[in-house]
Amino acid sequence: MPFWSTIWDTIWWFLTIFIFIAYLMALFSIIADLFRDHKLNGWIKAVWLLFLVFLPFVTALVYLIARGSGMGERAQAQAKQVQDAQESYIRQVAGGPAAEIAAAQKLLQEGAISQSEFEALKAKALA
Repeated sequence: MPFWSTIWDTIWWFLTIFIFIAYLMALFSIIADLFRDHKLNGWIKAVWLLFLVFLPFVTALVYLIARGSGMGERAQAQAKQVQDAQESYIRQVAGGPAAEIAAAQKLLQEGAISQSEFEALKAKALA
């Protein structure tokens, strides 16, 4: 078998695998977007999934054309929701300004810091 024939076969397999993986990524993105969208009812989601199973390429193209702009908005909204939840959890674990002021108050009562240092820590916690 000539060298060029095996090279082109290899390139063809790489291209085929790349296209298949790209298709799977698009398919999973569409399915995730279907379940992320709370405005669609269950029947419409079921119809989209049914068409994705039986006419996958056509349905994926139609979905991306019809609802593609909303996919990005829903993904951004979910990312914002996750980020807000993480920040809330971090604030909760860290204790927030009240915990910092209480710790500074305890140090003041123990005599470890002066009144001016307490006021500076209090102002920093409230800022």
